[in-house]
Amino acid sequence: MDALIERQDAPAPMDLEHCMPPAALLPMPTQSLRQFDASERRKPQAPTLWRTPWLARLFVFGGGLALTVYGATEMYGVVNIGAITTLKWALLVLFVCNFSWIAIAFTSGLLGFGWLLTKGSARPARPGTLGARTAIVMPIYNEAPSRVFSAMQAIHEDVAATGLGEHFDWFFLSDTTNADVWIAEERAFVAMRARLGAGARIFYRRRPKNTSRKAGNIGDFVTTWGGAYAHMVVLDADSLMTADAILALTAAMEADPDAGIIQSLPLIINRNTMFARVQQFAARIYGPVIAAGLAVWSGRDGNYWGHNAIIRTKAFADHCGLPDLRGRPPFGGHILSHDFVEAALIRRAGYAVYMLPTLGGSFEESPPSLIDLAARDRRWCQGNLQHSRVIASRGLKLATRQHFATGIMSYLASPLWMAQLIVGIVLVFQSAYIRPEYFTNEFRLFPAWPRFDAERALALFGLTMAVLLAPKLMGLVIALCDGATRRASGGGLRLVASALVETLMSALFAPVMMVIQTGSVMQIVFGRDTGWNPQRRDDGSIPFSSIVRRHRSHVALGFVTLIAGLLISPSLVAWMSPTIAGLILAIFLSWGSGMLSIGLALKRLGLLLTPEETSPPPVATRANALSAELASENLDEADGILAIHADPAFRALHEAFLPPVKPHVRGVVDPDRAVAEAKLNDADSAEEAARWLRPKERNVVLQDRALIALLARLPASAPVRVE
Repeated sequence: MDALIERQDAPAPMDLEHCMPPAALLPMPTQSLRQFDASERRKPQAPTLWRTPWLARLFVFGGGLALTVYGATEMYGVVNIGAITTLKWALLVLFVCNFSWIAIAFTSGLLGFGWLLTKGSARPARPGTLGARTAIVMPIYNEAPSRVFSAMQAIHEDVAATGLGEHFDWFFLSDTTNADVWIAEERAFVAMRARLGAGARIFYRRRPKNTSRKAGNIGDFVTTWGGAYAHMVVLDADSLMTADAILALTAAMEADPDAGIIQSLPLIINRNTMFARVQQFAARIYGPVIAAGLAVWSGRDGNYWGHNAIIRTKAFADHCGLPDLRGRPPFGGHILSHDFVEAALIRRAGYAVYMLPTLGGSFEESPPSLIDLAARDRRWCQGNLQHSRVIASRGLKLATRQHFATGIMSYLASPLWMAQLIVGIVLVFQSAYIRPEYFTNEFRLFPAWPRFDAERALALFGLTMAVLLAPKLMGLVIALCDGATRRASGGGLRLVASALVETLMSALFAPVMMVIQTGSVMQIVFGRDTGWNPQRRDDGSIPFSSIVRRHRSHVALGFVTLIAGLLISPSLVAWMSPTIAGLILAIFLSWGSGMLSIGLALKRLGLLLTPEETSPPPVATRANALSAELASENLDEADGILAIHADPAFRALHEAFLPPVKPHVRGVVDPDRAVAEAKLNDADSAEEAARWLRPKERNVVLQDRALIALLARLPASAPVRVE
């Protein structure tokens, strides 16, 4: 196999046994969060591109501050009727924390709205040529091979059709721990190589141990093969990108010598359950406004979301080696949300990080149900709260610290909101049932009644809802003004109706997510680590019994709140009705969230449609067709042990993929290997061995050539015993 250091106009054919190219080592030193010498920061090579958007930042943060001050003043007026008690002060502080969060989101969205109206229609043209070689890398972890390999093949074909495919190499970076999925990945890789031909530069590597998880997976690629590539485009297992998007990112990186990371805006596609369709619609219609505002005020001090982005490989290796945080998880140990930290470190070193919000052609998928979202969100919650240990690191840019603060606040907002509701309920209860201390030690002409300015409170509630919902309205206006988007979303009336449906469903789901996220924050604060489980990506509902167990406490909380509210004040129930309804209906909302039938019924009515759904991009159509074809072969569900045993040719390839044998250390016995060897020696057939071997033992067998040889000598099925 030819070396990949220099560009090759005609890549040489490869032997299938060589599943990876020759090593091109690139050191990746671990970075310090406590020390940084600013004098070592890289000097810009293109100074004219470095324009800090001070006016945009003043608008977003100055406007958010002004709006927060106004809201705080009004809230003070609400509680400043009679004596201001400790609970009233608590309510005021909690309100300011929550209101400041949505105020900045509002001003950022308003900035994005204005930018899209005036400058947001232009998209970069396809480049005519490229210079350097780029790696397309897809980390995978116990994913359905039929999905990930079909997606990568569709992207590969799309890029190849442009005539610029020679500039790209394609890598599956597996951290899979499930032995059956591992073998299915190898079989899918072999089949994909056969479909695309011997000259296809597609590679596969599996790590025996997934040290440091996804960040370690990418780091292993960079240190071992990264020296051959000027850039790498990082995908997720559910990512899909068009050739135009990949080529535009690559051309932008080549044109900007100071760029370290360029992020695209992934839109959600291929979703059909009710909950996922709500998310898909919201991301498509409201997401561009939010992303544009973030991109404009961030400028070249942007953020990285871990996928669908291009990275300068050498800069990443030099400056993005992540340290482990001191202490034990959940706040110590390996950094979970590595992407934010990598963006912070590469920006600290003097490289630009920015987003192309109107690039287009960048897609991902979303969790199919509320419970699936909560499972993923729990890990993200821990990762973002870990950033409280990173936000004060030496040398970081102020905008970078704001990205960390935003991520932290996105999860602290739920317990703060819940605390505000509880304090509000207690205050209403106090005014209704607890006898006030009419005359305190301090002389007063009138008694100290626990009262509120109801009229002012109603006006403040209206302002809060307006600030909260304004980004949705701005996104809807942008979509209505864009004729292509409007028509592809079912027309103006259906688009407005879809926005109303999304707003209603989001309002009902919000209190359930508030309670779930509050619980996640509390678990993390009290030291519970989340672990790292694979995501469920396929459409389909969760068993109803599991849903009941997951949400019964939420329903109980909803009924307790309803009864308490009725005892205190009917007006309190009216004020809290969206929260109470969401909690009481939590089981049925969660059940319905994962239902394909409900999502497809909305689709037939023309609701929650997106342009990518009514006119799917060809790369998505191709990926879905390939996925269905591969899934019909049932490789995803096959028993890995039996597959290795049944096919000698594939068994030889599998052994060729394995790393070199490590020398045996005398006196050291691996218990899993010893047990696996004993079971293979005791088994009368491969079927019997497959039944006996436990998950860890299966992995040991499949990565040990000697044990594979033992397996191969067994008959497929046991001979009939004559008693």
